Amino acid sequence: MTAARAADPLALGAWVIHCDGSAWPNPGRMGLGAVLTGPDGTVQHQISDATTFTGCNNEAELRALMLALQWLAQQGIANSTPVHVFSDNSVLVEQLGSHPKAPIERLATLFDEAREALRRFPQAQVQWIPRHRNGAADTLARAALGLAPKAATPHGQTLKKRRRR
Repeated sequence: MTAARAADPLALGAWVIHCDGSAWPNPGRMGLGAVLTGPDGTVQHQISDATTFTGCNNEAELRALMLALQWLAQQGIANSTPVHVFSDNSVLVEQLGSHPKAPIERLATLFDEAREALRRFPQAQVQWIPRHRNGAADTLARAALGLAPKAATPHGQTLKKRRRR
């Protein structure tokens, strides 16, 4: 399992997971979202699920990934096909990379479970992507909580808040 750089090519025949999580408020109820794309490039499964318990955004991101990996395992895909995971959460990517720092203590067991799930694949990469490239998974996570999608912003720009007078 490796943390991939943006320029790394996808493994031939790999399943692709885009995952995201939301907690509202943070910490609060968690919405989990994931888009699973098959080796042929078509979306094969989508996840939009809300938890019945509370947690933080980092936990929601991790649980979304774990649900996606669990779905692949249930399909009998884990042992035979590479997987490439994309997330806009730097904590998740750092923790599941080849040189993780000390994890958030409360989430250490969950990160261990995710590492174990990724080891079931013949090849697994976890790669950070900018938030604007993870919109579908974010929309699914937010929808699970009954929240509207975030407003799109052009790459490299931020929305300025208007001051009240």
